[in-house]
Amino acid sequence: MSGYFRTALLLAAMTALFVGVGWLIGGQQGMLIAFVLACGMNLFAWWNSDRVVLGMHNAQPIAPADAPRLYAMVQALANRAGLPMPALYVIHEDQPNAFATGRSPERAAVAVNTGLLDLMEEREVAGVVAHELAHIKNRDTLIMTMTATLAGAIGMLAQFGFLFGGRGSDGRSNPFGPIGAILLVILAPIAATIVQLAISRSREYEADRVGAEIAGDPMGLASALARLEEYKQGRINQAAEANPASAHLFIINPLSGLRMDGLFSTHPATANRIAALRDLAGRMGPPPGGRGFVPRVAAPARQAGPWSAGEQRNPWG
Repeated sequence: MSGYFRTALLLAAMTALFVGVGWLIGGQQGMLIAFVLACGMNLFAWWNSDRVVLGMHNAQPIAPADAPRLYAMVQALANRAGLPMPALYVIHEDQPNAFATGRSPERAAVAVNTGLLDLMEEREVAGVVAHELAHIKNRDTLIMTMTATLAGAIGMLAQFGFLFGGRGSDGRSNPFGPIGAILLVILAPIAATIVQLAISRSREYEADRVGAEIAGDPMGLASALARLEEYKQGRINQAAEANPASAHLFIINPLSGLRMDGLFSTHPATANRIAALRDLAGRMGPPPGGRGFVPRVAAPARQAGPWSAGEQRNPWG
């Protein structure tokens, strides 16, 4: 089953779950009211999602003069992907990580943690950036905003149904009664979360594949994933821990304690992703010259970057 078809099925399941919860709470009238409310929530999320998530993580914009090598790399990769240059942001977190956001390629942004720039090799950073550009190219950022909004709406509706005590808007008991209302408030959000996370895991595999093709170097991204998994240990991403709903946006799970490719994991197991990239590398063959993608720009003398901490140096300045 292709990633796009699976995502479409999961989105359909999320929508059906939302409509079903609305019907159980208030019949046709309740379903209509809930649908209108959800449309408003989706419109707000569609218009403001990039600003909201960047603000959650205190992301700061990067100008070309701030990090010319990084800017040149992203520009070259965006050109290879056939995308406009996204806005660049930096997040002051020691944990190496990155994410993309925005409702369309024209309104997209890529945010990288300082830990990524400080700890990773250039080939690996290119793989991470290409992965994020793949999310933009595939419009995953919009898909994930929609699923997150629907999941939140389902939880809200379930709470609303509990307050009604299992009665519809016409005053008659719904088929499940008060006990059903209790089960609804417990099970509906869980079901919505399962669907949301399944969509996230599906899109990560697809972004790995497309990102590796953009960079022309599956093993560069595979190496990056391995080091991201290693280096995140013991480095707490404070902003992500404070806003766990945004965890699915990152290239690798930024939260502590979730390491299994299980039902409630925001990401596939890193080992599974690396295995898929190795298989892709075998089909693609080695990159030209035996090296991964590196921008053809001169590296200026190392100097303290605008986000450097203490004596730490910015290798991308």
